[in-house]
Amino acid sequence: MIESALETARDSSNDDTKSSAGDKYETSREMIQQDINRYQKQLVEANKDLQQVVNIESIIDDATDVARVGSLVQTNVALYLIATSIGAVKIRDSNIFVISPASPIGQLLIGKKIGNSFVFNNVNQKVIAIY
Repeated sequence: MIESALETARDSSNDDTKSSAGDKYETSREMIQQDINRYQKQLVEANKDLQQVVNIESIIDDATDVARVGSLVQTNVALYLIATSIGAVKIRDSNIFVISPASPIGQLLIGKKIGNSFVFNNVNQKVIAIY
């Protein structure tokens, strides 16, 4: 979707013809360029997220008792999947918070073992299980 939007913005830029109102033309071109820049940044971030998912797939069969990228961490408060930040996802009756390892909660979880505790947003949590 990002690539399609980027292509559309580039096409708009190429199709934009200079009118007799020069300022209007320049403003239009600048707005299109800002869209292109925004889409390019989004594409870079999406590719980073995709690479993280690929990396998770390569370690998915490795059993571990330490929270890391790809781990599903159950605490007494919530379930966290350390992957790429997409927020809360409801699966059956469970809410799973899909978080980035670079996020504040992700940084707290990385390296934790079953039984370890931590405080996030003034809430004490204890790791119950790591999958």
